[in-house]
Amino acid sequence: MDFPTVLLAGRLIKRYKRFLADIELDSGELITAHCPNTGSMKRCQQDNARVWVSKSDNPKRKLAYTWEIVEVDEQHLACINTGYPNKLVGEAIANGVISELAGYDQQKAEVKYGEKSRIDWLLSKDTGELCYVEVKNVTLLEEDGKGYFPDAVTERGKKHLYEMAEMVKQGHRAVMFFCVSHTGIDGVAPAGYIDPKYAQAFTDVLASGVEVIAYKVDISPKTMAVSHSIPVFVPVY
Repeated sequence: MDFPTVLLAGRLIKRYKRFLADIELDSGELITAHCPNTGSMKRCQQDNARVWVSKSDNPKRKLAYTWEIVEVDEQHLACINTGYPNKLVGEAIANGVISELAGYDQQKAEVKYGEKSRIDWLLSKDTGELCYVEVKNVTLLEEDGKGYFPDAVTERGKKHLYEMAEMVKQGHRAVMFFCVSHTGIDGVAPAGYIDPKYAQAFTDVLASGVEVIAYKVDISPKTMAVSHSIPVFVPVY
């Protein structure tokens, strides 16, 4: 996936009100950019961090700039735009990059299921077999070198886990897909220290037949693409 426009580099001044970020571009211009991430962005909003933004020519937008990428610890790149992971995974499935999800005949996005939920990708075969794929974006790198999800307590995430377990009970396949949008992460685990209820639910649904895979994303200021699988570490309770 290529970015829609050439990204402009700058330095983060501060993020606030969740959706706003003050940035000084390399040109010296001070801007306020839209932050397309509702999460805590733990460890991804360091003071004076190198950042990249896109600019829209749409006159109807309140903010012309969108924050896309941040440099973490002055060495890794993370994509903070949560609008991209589903698209990246969808492209990777269609292109046969994800071997675990190959062999399906149809691929549909945002299909209703469960209790007023939508699955990110529903894969199906002409023979009637279904595979429900839930995509979660991972950008939290901790000192042990692992990536963790979630970066804040998520009742919604826990609900999705049990809804996927229900699909397994109905005879379908269900896959939790961690899209790792951080170049420093080489393994993923549920963040029990942040949300112990989510971590417990994660372990429970895996025992009931929900599958989990993680793939790393290659990131640059020009393009991003799902690259290769990395291990998932499952806690024991």
